[in-house]
Amino acid sequence: MSSDAHTHAHTHSDACSHDAAEPQQTAAAAAKDPRVPAKAILSKADLERWTASDTRKDFERFVHSLNDAAKNKKLRDDLFLSQTTKSILTILDTLESFCADIKPAENAKSRFGNVAFQDWFDKMEQNAESLTSTIVPNPEDVKEVSAYLVNCWGNRKRIDYGTGHEAHFIAFLFCLEKLNLITKEDLPALALTVFWRYIGVMRTLQFTYWLEPAGSHGVWGLDDYNFLPFMFGSAQFYDHKYMRPKCIHDSEILEEFSQDYMYLACIKFINSVKTASLRWHSPMLDDISGVKSWQKVNSGMTKMYAAEVLSKLPIMQHFLFGTFLPFEPSGEMIGEEDELGHVHAMGQERPACCFIRVPSAIAAAADKGVNVGREFGMRDGMVGGALGGMRPRPLPFD
Repeated sequence: MSSDAHTHAHTHSDACSHDAAEPQQTAAAAAKDPRVPAKAILSKADLERWTASDTRKDFERFVHSLNDAAKNKKLRDDLFLSQTTKSILTILDTLESFCADIKPAENAKSRFGNVAFQDWFDKMEQNAESLTSTIVPNPEDVKEVSAYLVNCWGNRKRIDYGTGHEAHFIAFLFCLEKLNLITKEDLPALALTVFWRYIGVMRTLQFTYWLEPAGSHGVWGLDDYNFLPFMFGSAQFYDHKYMRPKCIHDSEILEEFSQDYMYLACIKFINSVKTASLRWHSPMLDDISGVKSWQKVNSGMTKMYAAEVLSKLPIMQHFLFGTFLPFEPSGEMIGEEDELGHVHAMGQERPACCFIRVPSAIAAAADKGVNVGREFGMRDGMVGGALGGMRPRPLPFD
């Protein structure tokens, strides 16, 4: 089998998509220990119940509260940092520091994920509970909350990352809110300092281990890896008097203001790792730039996140539920999970599909001799940014 590509057949609960987290916890694990979060959305019927559930409404409320907290604020604003917020930042710093100790394996001819990421993942997982305990005092709570920390960094087996993992980081913060460890006063820093730092660590992982995008041909075509930087980033511009969405095409604006606005930082990063025009490689972002106001962009982003992330079975079938995010599965799991972590509801049709790996755009740029890190001004600590997507979809921005 070629080191650069492979295909294999498998079956799972819906149309094939791998833009989702693949946590190890299963429904069987939850039956043994209720404090271990587990998958619970195994069928379309489960998804419909989830969509109408109080837990879904509460999680979406939390995402909206972060979005609202980001409105009209800059990344470099002097925001309130509580002790909990500082502790989260220390955790992120610690996890990023593991990259310095775990060098990528020699893999120069491949644009796909570097196997050294598995060593980083193992070290992260081994330290997750002790790191979480610096914030969460109760050991049983630590066990549950740390599961979301473990599952927000990508898939260990496939060495890829997508919005399902990103959602698990938001779930990690959500659990802290449920424990009353964060308050409304923390929300601006969580949205603009903590979340952006998380994106920075993910960017370090992507540069170091060339994580593959878990669904570059996936559900919205907005970005190879992330969604929320664009939502929170558009909120930063919400009432801006001068800059309009079309400003993303102005290279001088990108250069001058990308350190203050994550939306611009994401666009700048896209331009640094992908050739041709934004219209060609990121048509949805180009279309959005034609919207007249940031208010409409932000409203469209919130609708899109609800419809294309939180309401999609290929993503939500891998989401973890527990006592902080309660949701009970209705079906039994058929046999063991397959190698991609898919689970199946009793009696559910299991169509076959194929999984085609998608190479890292960062690796492709490096293969052409582009030092993307230097081009983007990477430094120790937060690097931030996001890669551009590949396919357009109807936009809810009117």
